[in-house]
Amino acid sequence: MDAVSNKTRDEKDTKLLSLKDLLELIRPFQGRMIIACILQTISAVASVVPFIAVAELSKVLLEQGPIDTNAAWKACWIAFFALIIRMATTYCAFYISHDTDNDFQLYIRRRLAKHLVKVPLGWFTNRSAGDVKKGMADDVMHIHYLIAHAALELLTAFVIPVVTIIYLISINWILSLVALFPIIIGIYMYIRQLKKGLKLMDTYTDSMGKISGAAIEFVQGISVVKTFGQTGKAYNRFLEAAENFLSVMWNMMKSTLRITSFAELLLTPLIALVTITSASIFAIQSGLMEPVAIVPFTLLGLGIAAPLLAMWYGGTALQEAAVAATKVKALLTTPVLEEVSSCNKIRGLELEFKNVSFSYDNKTNALEDVSFVLKPGTTTALVGRSGSGKSTVAKLIPRFWDPATGQILLGGVDIKEIPSTILYKHISFVFQEVQMLSATVRENITLAKPDASDEEVFKAANAANIHKRIMELPKGYDSVVGTDALFSGGEFQRLSIARALLADTPILVMDEATAFADPESEALIQDALSNLVIGRTLLVIAHRLSTIQYADTIIVLHKGKIAEQGTHTQLVSQKGKYAALWQRHERSSQWFPETRQNTNHLNPQLISK
Repeated sequence: MDAVSNKTRDEKDTKLLSLKDLLELIRPFQGRMIIACILQTISAVASVVPFIAVAELSKVLLEQGPIDTNAAWKACWIAFFALIIRMATTYCAFYISHDTDNDFQLYIRRRLAKHLVKVPLGWFTNRSAGDVKKGMADDVMHIHYLIAHAALELLTAFVIPVVTIIYLISINWILSLVALFPIIIGIYMYIRQLKKGLKLMDTYTDSMGKISGAAIEFVQGISVVKTFGQTGKAYNRFLEAAENFLSVMWNMMKSTLRITSFAELLLTPLIALVTITSASIFAIQSGLMEPVAIVPFTLLGLGIAAPLLAMWYGGTALQEAAVAATKVKALLTTPVLEEVSSCNKIRGLELEFKNVSFSYDNKTNALEDVSFVLKPGTTTALVGRSGSGKSTVAKLIPRFWDPATGQILLGGVDIKEIPSTILYKHISFVFQEVQMLSATVRENITLAKPDASDEEVFKAANAANIHKRIMELPKGYDSVVGTDALFSGGEFQRLSIARALLADTPILVMDEATAFADPESEALIQDALSNLVIGRTLLVIAHRLSTIQYADTIIVLHKGKIAEQGTHTQLVSQKGKYAALWQRHERSSQWFPETRQNTNHLNPQLISK
């Protein structure tokens, strides 16, 4: 019993928290929503008044003796003015609610965008595009529907039956209770259905996110999976997500279909007509009411159930909006990287890792007590097997994440105490996976320096060996990437090098840019990199050891720790882990000579020439 009671209490707490999250999100707009609801309440009452007026008119017309024309015209005028009031208040209520909704969507999406840009970049690597898209688009849309439509519809569906029932009770309370009997049963059935639906709503929303993410990943990766003949596997993953969604949907429908069907049957006008007519005949025969009193019941009694059906759909919208609000709130409360507005003076350009440890899952360390220094003007290379921590080191520098312990210092100042705008003026990055915005070529190159002149942009593009390719585009530098301009992988890499050249930072972190380039692109990228690295402090992640022979310091990482460090000559002579890696590289070079890359961009003597 304790377990059952605890489970019930947890479910109630979850519902209350969801509603609390919803109210918190819409709080800035609650004043306008209250005004819209007041107007809609007036509209709902006014929509019942013409029927009451017609019912009263029928009494006047069916009474014995001369017709009271004043009373008849009074009923007609009341109906007319009620209709005018209803049209005016409905228009105003829906205008305010839709205007409020537009402002809400802009407000909440701005909040999400403003918050997510402060979230660690590594957070995005652990989530699919579908999950983020669902939070920023689909979940906001569920709340939008509540504000613009469902709230007013729900209010109308509540007010109309209440006003109608009060009027009918004033005529004959016994017959009113009889008319309400099937409606009460129907409402009870709907509440049961709603409870079952709530239990499955989280599963439903999760499956929606998975199918959305699977669809995006399938479309984005179709060229890769086709190339390697894995279309079937990729399609199967998407199909599994779709089948899971259909299974969840079917379970939701199956668990509630019987209850819903019975409830809707009880709330149909036909059931109301049969119930009211049967009870009225019995009441008239028993002398409990006059025959003329049946008119209001047949006229208004049939309309009680229809708004209640609308109330059910409005309740479903409220339920979806509450769950969506919890998802949006989760995004808005995602931990952010703390940003400072100013920092101590950066003394020099020395970059130091000081006893840095980091874990992705708070269980296993990806880095453990890592310490090294990048001296200004030197080249430092990171080598090691896959999973040794090379990429983690590189991504801690731009603060994809912050270290669990230890410090990363730039000029003696912890990078956590340096505003990102200042940090990125000192350090730039060239990674293998190039990211470009759906913007013009010029805007992509000038990301780090938006006010750059055309001459500066052209100079950087020329140095990166990409200017000529850009000028071949229909709109040149004003071509939109992905629309007017379709670039190869090597061309994208040269664009990123042009961006880094324009940023002109003294420190460069470089994930070996030519690891997967074809020979022609590789030569162009190598020349571009030779221009980029001149006079800079370099941290290079090496995938091919031939590219880092001339590095001032080579750091060998093993299971997140520094195993060895020194020059190429020193490490080879030690016959340790680096020597073993180098021997393996040499053997592969005999079989695949193309793996022995041009290393001019890291050779100080050749660069100086």
